[in-house]
Amino acid sequence: MPRRYFRLLDDVTLPGRWELGIPLDASGNEVEDPWIFREGRPVPPQQALLVPVEHPGMSLGFSLAGFSTPVVSARVAAVFSELAAQDIQLVPVAVQGHAEPYFILVATRLIRCIDDEASEEVIRWMPEDGRPERVGEYRDVDGMRIDPAQVGDARVFRTGGWSIALIVSEDIKLALERIRATGIRFTEV
Repeated sequence: MPRRYFRLLDDVTLPGRWELGIPLDASGNEVEDPWIFREGRPVPPQQALLVPVEHPGMSLGFSLAGFSTPVVSARVAAVFSELAAQDIQLVPVAVQGHAEPYFILVATRLIRCIDDEASEEVIRWMPEDGRPERVGEYRDVDGMRIDPAQVGDARVFRTGGWSIALIVSEDIKLALERIRATGIRFTEV
């Protein structure tokens, strides 16, 4: 039976939840390259980072901060460390006004596995879009489906060509559900 995979999403429908901002460096400035945390590769060591709370509310086990940066609690980080240590990097981050430890979850693998035919809608950049450097790349992917045969042994990864998608294997999904991790929504891919 083939492995099942799920896109990990921020559950923005939770009432009274917090909203996190763009990570800040030790000087209080926005990190120089906020996209670095979702490129599907390890990041260089980071100095002290702080994530501001844009809208106070209930703290969550999983949230997407500014630039879709995954921020996880220590409990959620422990699940990833236990089940997918080879696929992730945990970057310590302070969350404004919260003493407990948090981490930026970096998926360190980028896998070309999007199944264009099985996905609901795939839009690629075209010459007429005026972005010649992007022609042929994904512009949008709705109802994403992946080809599990391309994934190998990865349990956490970003999808090549559309790295906004953070994908986890079913065993990680089930482990996160067992600990009742808050803030997470799953969509099967």
